[in-house]
Amino acid sequence: MNISIVIPLLNEDESLPELHDWIVRVMQANNYTYEILFIDDGSTDQSWNIIKELQAKNSNVKGIKFRRNYGKSAALNVGFEACKGDVVITMDADLQDSPDEIPVLYNRILNEKLDIISGWKKKRYDPITKTIPTKLFNWATRKMSGINNLHDFNCGLKAYRSAVVKNIEVYGEMHRYIPVIAKWSGFKRIEEQVVEHRARKYGVTKFGLSRFVNGFLDLLSIFFVGKFQKRPMHFFGTIGTLSFLTGFLISLYIIADKLYRIYDGQHLNRDVTDQPLFYIALVMTIIGTQLFLTGFLAEMVGRNSHDRNNYKIEEEV
Repeated sequence: MNISIVIPLLNEDESLPELHDWIVRVMQANNYTYEILFIDDGSTDQSWNIIKELQAKNSNVKGIKFRRNYGKSAALNVGFEACKGDVVITMDADLQDSPDEIPVLYNRILNEKLDIISGWKKKRYDPITKTIPTKLFNWATRKMSGINNLHDFNCGLKAYRSAVVKNIEVYGEMHRYIPVIAKWSGFKRIEEQVVEHRARKYGVTKFGLSRFVNGFLDLLSIFFVGKFQKRPMHFFGTIGTLSFLTGFLISLYIIADKLYRIYDGQHLNRDVTDQPLFYIALVMTIIGTQLFLTGFLAEMVGRNSHDRNNYKIEEEV
């Protein structure tokens, strides 16, 4: 099968028939073998009934319905597990992504042997309250991930080589950082494609301001898990050791200073325990010890985990 199109959705009953017909026209015009996977993330409108109607008249349509709303990441993860195409295209169901972009994305994945192509909505039809935070998060993600050639990590329109989606796990709200997850999994051929961004035709957006706070926390989580998942002691142990040594050296300085003053016959105005520096050293020593033990325990848990040696294998002969 050439293409799998994975479409997560929530309460998009007005746009689904038009989106389906548009995709079918593009697939037929290019003679692609395809499947359309609609992942209904707990819709409360007629979305699921429409998906069943579309499937009845088009055997290439498949639908998966969640019992409740789990979020876009969960919908994408389930779609990735179910898809069978050589190239996987993800797009939103609100008609803001154009199916006319699919042939270009498909051909680039095959001809340039890319892992991921992420869309870039260079000209957007979103309010300024959405565009400015988005630019900030994209900048922060570029700096932390090292993927400097992407301008829009959260664009819903993306193309993947099949091996990518079968070897990554998307959860929480980490769908906006799929290129980062893929890079940490060893898929580094990531490029960008300028795509059309259309104004929303039906309904309202399903994302609020809270997504920006959650997005920042998810970015930190991805950075930590991707870099230190197999070696947590390198993170906790390094910080813990530095904190402990700093506290220990401060303590030595305080003790040495007191002994010198006693030896020199100087009058001592206060005890060691009356100095603020003593408590700073004490706190740093305790925190350093705790961080070191945290790293040690994380290593023990990791070594006894059932997937501790679950590494991504690209090919076997």
